[in-house]
Parts: sequence; structure tokens; C-alpha cells
Amino acid sequence: MQQTTVKLPMVYLVDDEEVVRDALAWLLRSRRLLSEGFPSAEAFEAMLDARPGHGEGWPDAPSCLLLDVRMPGMSGLALFERLIERGLAASLPVIFLTGHGDVPTAVAAVKRGAFDFVEKPFSDNALVDRVEQALALSAEAIAARTSRGQLASRMGDLTEREREVMNLVIQGLPNKLIADQLHISVRTVEVHRARVFEKMNVKSAVELSNLLRQPG
Repeated sequence: MQQTTVKLPMVYLVDDEEVVRDALAWLLRSRRLLSEGFPSAEAFEAMLDARPGHGEGWPDAPSCLLLDVRMPGMSGLALFERLIERGLAASLPVIFLTGHGDVPTAVAAVKRGAFDFVEKPFSDNALVDRVEQALALSAEAIAARTSRGQLASRMGDLTEREREVMNLVIQGLPNKLIADQLHISVRTVEVHRARVFEKMNVKSAVELSNLLRQPG
């Protein structure tokens, strides 16, 4: 029996100061969290570009990003905007690390969808608590993305006629009315209906409707 590999949560650290990255890595290890550090926004983006599909479908394990606001070259805010463009903001929650003078900028980023900002110097326990909350949010987003992908795959397996039957089934029409609308026999409707349920992995019209009503 094939075993499923469990992928561990990962915290990405983007800060131009090595001492800060090392301190954060040590702090996260103390709470049994893995981390990977990058000295610049450009280095982090290069990692994404090097991934298959330029990071599409990534991350596939709960992840979050601790991101410094001010860095040489690309700023943390500019990187965050690029993550939004890539569609990664939900599955990779961003916590900005900010000095006092950057608080208004960080607040604006939160309004754009960043998870939170933490002002330096920060409380170790409070920061890791927020990291763990961000990882939980990431896990939910990844699960939802996976579910949408599975649904799209199932939908792609349906024939055109099966889609037509499915659309009428979720409207609550009985087999006789579906047969009349599609100019086919009731028996043919029953066959298509059974195949739709099998391919969509549901057992009832109600379950099918609920599946197709999922957000996203």
C-alpha cells in the first residue's frame, strides 16, 4: 500500500539582515517549526520562478512568509504586491516585520490582504502565535484549492450529455421531465444520471448540488 508523504509546515523569512534571519530561525525551531531564509525579495522571487510553473500550485504544505518592509532593492511591500498578482496571498499568508516608522505602510498592506504586521522589537511568543495562526489559515486555503482542483478534474471527465443531465438534476427535475427536455428516454436519463453520480463521487442530487455550490 502506497504511503502518503506528509509535508511539514514551512515559514519563509525574507530579511536583508542575516542576524535577524538567524534569530527568527532559532525562535521558530524552539517551537518545532521549519524555516527557510532569503536575504532579499529578489532572492525569494527567484526561488518561486525556479519552481515548476513559476510557483503555480505552490505552496503544497502550510506556509507563511515573515517579510521585512524595508530592504535594499525590492521592498517587502513590492514583493507582497507581486505575490498578490501570482495569486499566492491566500495560501502564503504574509506577516510584515516593521519598524515604528513603517507602521502606516504595514497597515495599508493588511488592508490589501496581508495577514498581519509585527512591530520591531517584537514579543517572541506573540510572533510565533501569529505564525501558527497564519499556517492554519494557509492549510485551509490549500485544502480549498485542492478541493477545487479535484472538482474541476471530475467535471472534465463528464461528457456533454452528462453535463446536460447534471444541470437538470441539480435543478430538481425528475427523470421524466429531464427526458422530455433532452428528447431522450427515461432509461437513458437514468444511465447518465448514474454515471454523473459515479464520476462526481456523490450519492444523491442534494449531495451533488452542495458539491457544486462550494465557493471558488
